[in-house]
This record gives sequence, C-alpha cells and structure tokens, in this order.
Amino acid sequence: MIKAIIFDFDGVIVESVDIKTNAFGKIFEHEGVDVAKKVVEYHLKNTGISRYEKFRYIYKEILKRPLNDKEFQILCSKFASLVVDGVIMAPYVKGAIEFLKSYASEYKCFVVSATPLEELEDILRKRDIDQFFQAVYGAPVNKSEAVKKTLLKKAIESHETVYVGDAMSDFFAAKENLVTFIARINNNESIFANMECLKINDLTKLVDIIKDIQ
Repeated sequence: MIKAIIFDFDGVIVESVDIKTNAFGKIFEHEGVDVAKKVVEYHLKNTGISRYEKFRYIYKEILKRPLNDKEFQILCSKFASLVVDGVIMAPYVKGAIEFLKSYASEYKCFVVSATPLEELEDILRKRDIDQFFQAVYGAPVNKSEAVKKTLLKKAIESHETVYVGDAMSDFFAAKENLVTFIARINNNESIFANMECLKINDLTKLVDIIKDIQ
C-alpha cells in the first residue's frame, strides 16, 4: 500500500524546465554561440542535477578554465535572478495542483529537487503550496540521499513509496532506494525510452496509477 509520494519539482509539479534551459543559454551567451549551444545541450542531458555541479562542469570541460569562488557566486546569483520569478509564475503541470489539494492529506507528500533549498522553499511559499509537503529537500543535498533521509526520518518503507520525476537523476535516486519510479514524459521521451518504469504525460491520472500499485 502506497503511503508516500516524492515529487521532483521542475517539470513535475510546475512547467518550469524551459525557464532554466533559457537561463543557462543567457548566462553563457557572451562566450559565443557555440559555447552557449554546448552549455544548453549539457544542461538538457543532465536535468535534475544541481546548477552548482553544472557550473563547475561547464568551466572545467567546456570553457577549460578555472572557476573561482567569486565567479561561482556571481553565476549563482545571476541564475537565481533569471529563474525565480518565472518559476513562481509558471503554470502547473496538468493535474498537479488538483492532486495536491485532493490527496496531500491522504498521502505523505515530499519534494526532492536539485534547486537550492532556500530558493525552493521561497518558491513553494510564494506559490502557496508549501503546506502540502511534509518535507522539502534541495541542493546541496543530492536526490538519492534526500530520498534515503525521507524514508528514515518518516519511518516509511521503500515499497510504500513512489517517486515522480522527469530526469535520470530522479530515476537513479528512486532505484538506489528501492522506490517505485514514475516518469513524467514531456519532451524527454528519449531519456526513458529503454527504461522499465511507469510513465505518465501529466498528473491527471496519478492517483489511479498509485492505487493500481497497491
């Protein structure tokens, strides 16, 4: 019997993936078209990984130059300024808010995201949905560790839990903790094409899928 649901945030609860993709392109556009293209391609192949890790990779592997602490903080500030307001205003994934309003009292709901925790908590408050979640995890805690902490702290068994995500980082976080994974499919079909997991286009039928697992 499923008792808990772990949600990724971007692309699962709100339609905000494109906002962050555009931000990566914008931040590195001054490096030239080719670099910006490589940055965006890297980001799209690694959705669900924190911006912290991505900035370090971009400097090391794409720009081929060191990233000092001052530059790193500037990048983080620029990125936040480009995305926060957009994510707060982004539309919900179809069925998401309806599910939370109807079933957050029936299931223990959590958010596990690569977004920095303070920023994520601010977004949830401003969207007035923070009350639906019993705990929220964001960067720098990685997703697998966040799932592990959720299960331990809330005394929930793996087989009582599902994880709804849209990135390979979500898939692996669920797999490493023996949690049933549900992939939200939206322009990411190729990522999960060969993966054995439940797949949904939105959250309108989520409760039916969960009840079928029980």
